[in-house]
Amino acid sequence: MKPMVIRSAQDAIVAVPYLLGFHPSASLVVVAFDGPDGTCAVRVDLPSPDPANVSGMLAANGFRRVLLLAYGTPEESTSATAAMHAALVAAGIEVTEAVRVSDGRWWSFTCDGDCCPPEGTPYDIGSSVLAAEATLAGHVALPGRADLADTLRPLTGPARQAMREATIRAERRYLGWARDDTSSFEFQAHLVREGVAVLPALLARARAGTRPSNDEAARLGFLLTELRVRDEGWVRIDEDDPAADIDFWRDIVRRVQPPYAAAPAALLAFAAYAAGNGGLANVALDRALEADPTYSMAVILREVMAAGIPPTRARMRMTPQELAAAYHEDETRQAS
Repeated sequence: MKPMVIRSAQDAIVAVPYLLGFHPSASLVVVAFDGPDGTCAVRVDLPSPDPANVSGMLAANGFRRVLLLAYGTPEESTSATAAMHAALVAAGIEVTEAVRVSDGRWWSFTCDGDCCPPEGTPYDIGSSVLAAEATLAGHVALPGRADLADTLRPLTGPARQAMREATIRAERRYLGWARDDTSSFEFQAHLVREGVAVLPALLARARAGTRPSNDEAARLGFLLTELRVRDEGWVRIDEDDPAADIDFWRDIVRRVQPPYAAAPAALLAFAAYAAGNGGLANVALDRALEADPTYSMAVILREVMAAGIPPTRARMRMTPQELAAAYHEDETRQAS
């Protein structure tokens, strides 16, 4: 996606919903820039953000300047912005502008004279050139965070029932193998062989415009319970252009039965994180941890994001061939 260029506070107001994926409310957004890894937008809840945590995280990642945008009541916004401003300055980070945003207008906290009218400065995101550029580049700004989370909710109605039936067929198929005098090791190996063969084919077809059938999606959900298959999906995410991976894993997350959502949701989170879409990555992690609160990939990725580590520093840097070799080495060590 083409990066958005922010030249002013008004540009930042327009850009923030596209950076987050939704229009914030009751939030303080810290837009950090002038660092080694581009621009970073951090959103914290009002009225009680954690200034020390945010400032420390941004300083540790080399950001030198920020814009602050508060979305809330005048009292909450003023208090939270002042605390965040002080923490950032103490960490050696320059606050170039701080504003409160509400009801289509914004007020500057740094304006000392009559540079800002008491009634605020109006803005219109819909008519902004920057908003049009963001939309053309594939960025989306939903009405709120709940709306973003809703894009990952399970399907409903007949589609949900069809996936329930497909899941029952998948479970019968695979658990039938376990009943055929198959050892647990052989059963696991059988699942891995099928998963490693099926997943790349489904990804290739999806990128060509054909999404998996209900039976294929249900089988994939079952196969992804094997970490080897999950990792095959992980290393195949195109970290330079993950748009197709986001579409694929979002579709799978919505279609699998909830007990099978942890792996595809974590893979979606990583693809969104690689794209710089922290809002989508966070709601995907919520979905993964809702399915399995201890799911290691989701837990680790949440810690990585909370530490403000940019995607460029958290790349997998492993090919499918290297992954296969690594698992073969593990198997060899376990057998010896």
